[in-house]
Amino acid sequence: MRKEKDSSARTHPALSPESAGTIYASLLRCRKFDDKVVELYPEREMRCPAHLSIGQEGAAAGVCGALAARDQVWSTHRCHSHVVAKGGDMKSLMAELYGKAAGCSRGKGGSMHFLDPAAGAMGSSAIVGGTIPLAVGAALSAKLLKKNIVSVAFFGDGGIEQGSFHESLNFASLKKLPVLFVCENNRLATCTWLADRQPYEDLYLRAEGYRIPAVQVDGTRVEEVFFAARKAVDRIRKGDGPYFIEIQCYRWKEHVGPNFDTDLGYRTQEELDRWIRKDPVVLFGRYLVKHRILSEAALSEIASGVDAEVAAAAAFAKSSPFPEPAELLEDV
Repeated sequence: MRKEKDSSARTHPALSPESAGTIYASLLRCRKFDDKVVELYPEREMRCPAHLSIGQEGAAAGVCGALAARDQVWSTHRCHSHVVAKGGDMKSLMAELYGKAAGCSRGKGGSMHFLDPAAGAMGSSAIVGGTIPLAVGAALSAKLLKKNIVSVAFFGDGGIEQGSFHESLNFASLKKLPVLFVCENNRLATCTWLADRQPYEDLYLRAEGYRIPAVQVDGTRVEEVFFAARKAVDRIRKGDGPYFIEIQCYRWKEHVGPNFDTDLGYRTQEELDRWIRKDPVVLFGRYLVKHRILSEAALSEIASGVDAEVAAAAAFAKSSPFPEPAELLEDV
């Protein structure tokens, strides 16, 4: 088994302008979608809890940037960025937050149940680790049906503490399934630090017992995430079995909701400020300009387009009708 701290961004060729533009737009969609939720949530028209990904969007944008449209992703309660980065319809997703009939779950699922199967975003679950075996099952199906599909399981560091995590890695390794395990390690299970729950923090080493190749990357460096994911996906497509990526990241906002929470005492303002200075959106933009992949003007043009998309999604959600009362017991 090969385990390492990945340095792919320093050993691979530079991104093409086309790929860079796609990933940067995806990254901005993730950030600006959740920023819009922060802006609108105090109006109290969104009545569901909202688990935001602000600060750790580099994981979703980098991994999904390495996937094909046919590939499938399975997500967690903190699912916004995964579904947006996979190409989910932001109008449908925003409508879901408002409980509208045009929402991706007909207004019945809310923030923790985003999906868009047409884009390969197959589902999300509020159960910690709940979609890991679903991703493995989808990978088994793809292998049996000889479909060239990579199945991706996104989960947080809390997910490794579920029995389903270990069962899934064991089975995937045994059957050499086309599945990519992506652990977003922000070191927090609600307000409890990883060091208080686990004997060591390098979670990519957990794959060693299942003979699954694994790497650890810096989630604030989107290019590193992308290159690691591309390498993993290429290996999986060759039939070499599963791969594991640990992405070290940090959520800026409270566990659930639009606010900051340094007043709770489990983390300090200084720590939060330190991570905000490593904003993946800012760092990726600097990387692209520094390496002359995209210009400042090109980045501004992409940002303007994303702003318009997000504004249109919010307007659509607000103006859409609620489900009819007769739909209350449908699909449940």
